[in-house]
Amino acid sequence: MKMNKVLPIGLLLLGLICLNTGCNIKKSEKTETAFSMSDTMMARCKFHKVQFEDVKNEINLFGKIATDNNKTAQVYPIVTGVVKSINAELGDYVKQGQVLATIQSREVATFRKEKSDAQGELAIAEKDLQVAQDLFAGKLNSEKDVAAAQKEVESAQTELNRINEVYSIYHLKEGSIYTVTAPISGFVITKRINQNEQLPENISEPLFSIADIQEVWVLANVTEDEIAQIQVGYDAKVKTFAFPDVIYRAKIDKIFNVIDPDTKAMKARIKITNDDLKLKPEMNCTVAVSYSENKKMLAVPSSAVIFDKSKYWVMVFKDKNHIETRKVDVYRQLDEITYIQSGIAENENVISQNGLLIYDALND
Repeated sequence: MKMNKVLPIGLLLLGLICLNTGCNIKKSEKTETAFSMSDTMMARCKFHKVQFEDVKNEINLFGKIATDNNKTAQVYPIVTGVVKSINAELGDYVKQGQVLATIQSREVATFRKEKSDAQGELAIAEKDLQVAQDLFAGKLNSEKDVAAAQKEVESAQTELNRINEVYSIYHLKEGSIYTVTAPISGFVITKRINQNEQLPENISEPLFSIADIQEVWVLANVTEDEIAQIQVGYDAKVKTFAFPDVIYRAKIDKIFNVIDPDTKAMKARIKITNDDLKLKPEMNCTVAVSYSENKKMLAVPSSAVIFDKSKYWVMVFKDKNHIETRKVDVYRQLDEITYIQSGIAENENVISQNGLLIYDALND
């Protein structure tokens, strides 16, 4: 009798356990985890409303930073001699009129003698004129003699003026020292002079090159197969290897319609403001030139697109309790913008920052 009572109770308990376990298994297979964005997460995310935008394509070019030819000065010496001192080194910033170097020169000494002689000739001519005027006043000579004396004064004055102009142009001083000065303010980008060096005649290269680099040129190499795709006015994004996170935005303002025989490429020029002086001549850079394809497509920031399982996804945001993982077909993906062929609709909102965190939370 006891056995009969225990058996039904045991079977009942076993059935309840099995039934309960089975129900739990089926329930866990069908239940979706509820997700709600917290206010903190909402603050960390950014959202973008999907709109139609002009479709652009990009051509990636390599180039170099160069100085503006109109803001670069070459400094040549006008005399030969021995370099006595150097006051500027490669990379130094110099101001207009600043002394770059001094040269002791026999030619400067010759200029000094010529000036002294001209001053003496003028003094003599002025004295002769005074004598001629006094004699004319006493009727001891003619008006013609006074005119001749006046002409001598004018001739001597002209010669002295000429020599003073030479002194002014070349900043000559007393003695035999010639000072090499900066014709413009800027940075010394080349230097071909050393102390105690003897400077020969007919120097073919400048002693210094000075450039104002507050605005620089980017010279991008355009290969022959890319020439047809490049035009003046196209937008350009410039990045340097030295500062890869800094993007300089400008436009192509000139195309040099000549093929360089060494690089087999044509040059395209982009002017960039360089107020912080980060860009230096001869720096290597990349240039992304963009142009319109004359059509419109739905577009989202590239930061909104997630690539996983060999597919592209975006997180469509309705409210913090309703977020959808949506597969999209990508037409083209650039650094900052991605064009979508299908998968989203105009005016839908997508998460454009920290969307990957939401994706992981919903799809783990």
